[in-house]
Amino acid sequence: MANGAEDPGQVISALEDLRRSDIDWRNGRAFSLTYLATPEALELSERAYAMYAGENALNVAAFPSLRRMQSEVLGFVSELCHAPSGAAGFMTSGGTESLLMVSYAAKQRRPEVARPNIVLPTSAHAAFEKACAYFGIESRRVPVRADWRADAAAMRDAIDDSTVLMVASAPQYPQGVVDPIAELGDIALSRGVPLHVDSCIGGMVLAFLEPFAGGTVPFDFRIEGVTSISVDLHKYGYAAKGSGVIVYRSRELRDKQVFVTDNWLGGMYGSSGVLGTKSGGPIASSWAMINHFGREGYAKLAALTRATTLLLVDAITAIDPLFVMTKPDSTLICFGSADPAVPAHAVADALAARGWWVDRQSPPPMLHMTVSAHHDKVVDDFVAALRASVADVRASNATDGSSGAYGTVE
Repeated sequence: MANGAEDPGQVISALEDLRRSDIDWRNGRAFSLTYLATPEALELSERAYAMYAGENALNVAAFPSLRRMQSEVLGFVSELCHAPSGAAGFMTSGGTESLLMVSYAAKQRRPEVARPNIVLPTSAHAAFEKACAYFGIESRRVPVRADWRADAAAMRDAIDDSTVLMVASAPQYPQGVVDPIAELGDIALSRGVPLHVDSCIGGMVLAFLEPFAGGTVPFDFRIEGVTSISVDLHKYGYAAKGSGVIVYRSRELRDKQVFVTDNWLGGMYGSSGVLGTKSGGPIASSWAMINHFGREGYAKLAALTRATTLLLVDAITAIDPLFVMTKPDSTLICFGSADPAVPAHAVADALAARGWWVDRQSPPPMLHMTVSAHHDKVVDDFVAALRASVADVRASNATDGSSGAYGTVE
């Protein structure tokens, strides 16, 4: 840290030095945390973000351009999700805030319930645990089926009079498969329980891929029991970080997410989510991306990314002793090792030493890859690095390797 003032050039130079040890995600070496479609789109996203980084979306009356952009982004995502007339939503800072707010709204709809619970599969995102901890809700986790999908019958049996929400994923993050949402929707309707579909990581992909896009295997508002859907634009919408959307079937459902108070000396305060002050940058970036790509562009990106995912699945399966846990439904890959002498997490350590980043999961010990559009250019290089990493681990008599973490608290 500098002791005195430095000119802008020196500060930028210091920033460049600081990030030299970061993973080289722009060149496709990270299969986690980051998303890139094209260099042109990345530059556009960053320029749009920078233009609005200082604007404050806390009160869009001062920034009507942000109001318009938010409305158009919400409209685009709502249409992709086949939202009915009367649907309404908000932009959020991303999946975690979306899942927090849908849980809060569910609790607010049932103020008479002393000990509310949410019924969700063990594969549902960890942010629901955060929501339950924050808002005093019981997390009622139900084991998944052998194919890693939600067990609809078991979830039905877990519901009681204090259940305020059911959760499904499209897809769930750990193994990349879509839950039986139509079946869960029927249960939700019959029991009078709202059903949220967490499509934060899949909404901008499944909307363009069969059998999901055409409705053969529906996952969105075409299922009557679905009451809300979350979709992140900072994932496969390729917008800047901090860009999420949550859509509710009706304005009445959405309004339970809102917080309003005048119990202070500053006048009326209203907020749609956890954040108060929030940069206009993510809104502008999201707007820029949906206008740059449009439905046709996103369809092409989804097809390319899905094809790359399947190429990688085949390549990983061909490397002894690796195996893919299940064929993914979208663009997420989960794989492990059948040989205790080649621990999966040790393979991740060896890949990291070669400059490649994959996520580590458990239980059981496995590796996770989030495939992005730009990864089509690095398939051969990654597969070669993976093959060499497996050979290194086998030859070194490695221990289990470092377990890593999905998120950190440093």
